[in-house]
Amino acid sequence: MSNAESYRVQQAPFYQPQGDEVAHYTAAYAARLPVMLKGPTGCGKSRFVEYMAWQLGKPLISVACNEDMTAADLVGRYLLDANGTRWQDGPLTLAARLGAICYLDEIVEARQDTLVVIHPLTDHRRTLPLDKKGEQVAAHPDFQLVISYNPGYQSLMKDLKQSTKQRFTAFQFDYPDAATEAGIVAREADIDPALAARLVEVAQAGRRLKGHGLDEGISTRLVVYAATLIRRGISEVDACRMAMVRPITDDADVVDTLDHAIAAVFG
Repeated sequence: MSNAESYRVQQAPFYQPQGDEVAHYTAAYAARLPVMLKGPTGCGKSRFVEYMAWQLGKPLISVACNEDMTAADLVGRYLLDANGTRWQDGPLTLAARLGAICYLDEIVEARQDTLVVIHPLTDHRRTLPLDKKGEQVAAHPDFQLVISYNPGYQSLMKDLKQSTKQRFTAFQFDYPDAATEAGIVAREADIDPALAARLVEVAQAGRRLKGHGLDEGISTRLVVYAATLIRRGISEVDACRMAMVRPITDDADVVDTLDHAIAAVFG
């Protein structure tokens, strides 16, 4: 069996709290309540989970969910080897055995029939049935399940069922206020805070277009990318275009609007 130590976060991740989320998560973990993180892409959900795992000193096993993910991908399967067949635990089973925090990122991307396997782990049972193996895994006392998704970027076909949602406590994330976000960007990319503030100004102009030509706003992650390019010698205008405009839209009118916003800030 894998060692829990190999899944521990080795260095303190940088995370800037925006409210009481650290204290609230700590309370949820103390009660081993399952947690759902909701918020736009690139606003810090995954970093928050990593930070909390480090803060609590618990191993973290993360899974990037996708539409092809099956229940076997989560719980495990039999594999062929030179001696016949052997069972290999999936990440969810491994986390349940080791007492890790299991983080299912963008859970709505997974198929609904796959999500059913998490239900017994999110109530009083705290068990995971391995039907193919004929085993009932009792979750380690330290195990916790955390899921995340972006409510603003889903279709009716990609929402969580109420039967799943109502098994979790929930945290609502959003982009930080301008001053906090500028501080995050300055710290992450090691750039001047005044420059970071101007990059955030461009990002906020883009976010105002959400629902008016943009499906998603410009994430804090992309602002950090732009800042990183500037540190590498790319001009402010070109860095904004490369990192904050071209990745999020192919619409010529929206591109033109954002390019004008960049010119207004960086002239």
